[in-house]
Amino acid sequence: MKIVAYRRVSTQKQGRSGLGLEAQEAAIQEFAQSRGGRIIREYTEVESGKANERPQLAAALHHAKVTGATVVIAKLDRLSRSASIHPHSERQRC
Repeated sequence: MKIVAYRRVSTQKQGRSGLGLEAQEAAIQEFAQSRGGRIIREYTEVESGKANERPQLAAALHHAKVTGATVVIAKLDRLSRSASIHPHSERQRC
């Protein structure tokens, strides 16, 4: 299984300190290992969950599409605070 990892933090301070990023990375790594997956690319975004413009998310989705990979996020709330952005997402616990 090819995996594209997507991590998001809400503030610059969280991004600089790594707060939350390490936990997300660990969860994605654990998921990949449990499924025999290989992370082929990682994307990190420092952006509010309310923002709809996410260049790194768009890049992650595009990369997954062209490589046949699966985008993996640690928690659904890292994708968006809005339920409308992920109504058809497949939910598997990392």
